[in-house]
Amino acid sequence: MRAKREKKENSNWIVKFVVVAIFLGAIAILLNLAPNYIRKKATGKIEVIINNNDVTNSMKLDAFVEDGTVYLATKDVANFFDEDIFYDNQYDQIITTSTTKVAVLPLNKKEMYVNSNKVKIYSAAVKKEGELYLPFSELGDVYNVEVSYKEKSNKITIDSLDREQKKANASKDISIKYKPTIFSKTIDKVKKGDSVVVIEELENGWNKVRTDLGNIGYTKDITNLYTVRQDMERKKPMEEKVSLVWDYYTSSVPDRTGTTINGINVLSPSFAELVNLGKGELNLKIGQKGEEYIKWAHEHGYQVWPMVSNSCSPDIQDTTTEILNDYKLREKLINNIINLVLKYQFDGINIDFEYIKNSNKDMFSQFIIELAPRLKEYGKVLSVDVTAPDGSEDWSECYNRNKLGKVADYLIFMAYDQYGTSSTQAGTTAGADWVEVNLKKFIEREEVSESKIILGIPFYTRLWEENGNSLSSKVVWMKNVESNIPAGVEKQWNNDTKQYYVEYQKNNKTYKMWLEEENSIKEKLAFLKQYNLAGAAYWQKDFESNNIWNIIEQEMK
Repeated sequence: MRAKREKKENSNWIVKFVVVAIFLGAIAILLNLAPNYIRKKATGKIEVIINNNDVTNSMKLDAFVEDGTVYLATKDVANFFDEDIFYDNQYDQIITTSTTKVAVLPLNKKEMYVNSNKVKIYSAAVKKEGELYLPFSELGDVYNVEVSYKEKSNKITIDSLDREQKKANASKDISIKYKPTIFSKTIDKVKKGDSVVVIEELENGWNKVRTDLGNIGYTKDITNLYTVRQDMERKKPMEEKVSLVWDYYTSSVPDRTGTTINGINVLSPSFAELVNLGKGELNLKIGQKGEEYIKWAHEHGYQVWPMVSNSCSPDIQDTTTEILNDYKLREKLINNIINLVLKYQFDGINIDFEYIKNSNKDMFSQFIIELAPRLKEYGKVLSVDVTAPDGSEDWSECYNRNKLGKVADYLIFMAYDQYGTSSTQAGTTAGADWVEVNLKKFIEREEVSESKIILGIPFYTRLWEENGNSLSSKVVWMKNVESNIPAGVEKQWNNDTKQYYVEYQKNNKTYKMWLEEENSIKEKLAFLKQYNLAGAAYWQKDFESNNIWNIIEQEMK
């Protein structure tokens, strides 16, 4: 009997051991399925949810709420909303931009200026422990976002209003799970009929959702899925390739009445330039003839992007420097440009600032950053002229092409002068090999999108004269090339520059010229397809040969 009792007790002990083992195994499985049972350590921080992503751990500085206003550090605004946010030390103000807004917030003042219009706000931009903070919930219209602070859960939610958002209703009283499994911890509860934001529909029937308290989790029990808003469609500034010609003049607006220009869809007349020492004022060269020009252009289906220049001269460097480095002068110039665009119903603007001091590189970018939203507000196009990436400080190194390429609709690469007036040896104005090398620099080194690059092509070349150790040159328009080649001089095709070359002797002097004509233009236009560029631009109208527009029309097709 004793042996039987001991055997029975051993058997019971084994059963208990197996049960406990199974129980512990089940717990282990559950813990593996539901790792959220291990609670996150409380940080005391306000959690920040941007477009349904918890970015709290990515914040450089803690957000805070004061008198109902949500504050974000400018460092975090730069990270998530405006990488070009700028502190203007001269006027002790923060300048921030969005797609169509420029907002200026003086520190410690309950006011801001949006697109130059004063707006009253209830909380000011501040400096706290040496860091700058924006009253972010006051800037909903600027950034086109919806900002909400959930006091009960201590969370800030920020939703971009140009992004799609879907919602659904709870089909019953439901528990929101930390993970998409019934074993996961409940992080929130939603009553039947209440709505949740639907972030993602999973294949196994679960839905990733965000509750009214800003908690992000999972549920299967939703119904009546509906779209609150759709993604905002971003239209291209031009659906077709840009084919622009600069129509430059110094005094009288050219009369184009009764003419057409084949292969062109944009005209850029030289209607405006900076007044020297004019504090942002523009010298306008339009008048009655200009208005007739604009009417003619629009009637023939051409867009008009007038050139706004700084006279493209070193003589006006001081004026350019003064404007670029003073917000109030930049604002004045920008307002003058906007007024010009609206008065004459221009389709866009071409900014042609050359001979900028290298020290003004960042401030020229800032000028374009502040101009772009003002033009986009009215649906106008912004193009900016830049030179090849390598060269002198005030001709080439003065442009941040990467930044300009992000902000402007188009960058026009003025692919000339490879050899210009300051050259110490004779050479081509724009060899195809040189053009291609620099296009690659734009795309690969400067990281400018091909869809933003317009290739500038010269309708001129240079006739070089070598007289012993002396070198000089004169500009020869394309239409005058043949008349500058003596009879009997043979043209030689250069397969590197993709140009004809001529050289001849006259009066004990050597003359050299690399020709710009129909074949060389075709070779340059071929880069549009090869690199999927945005288009081409031509300097300048009335330099061209008779048939070149037909060639351009054919090649652009």
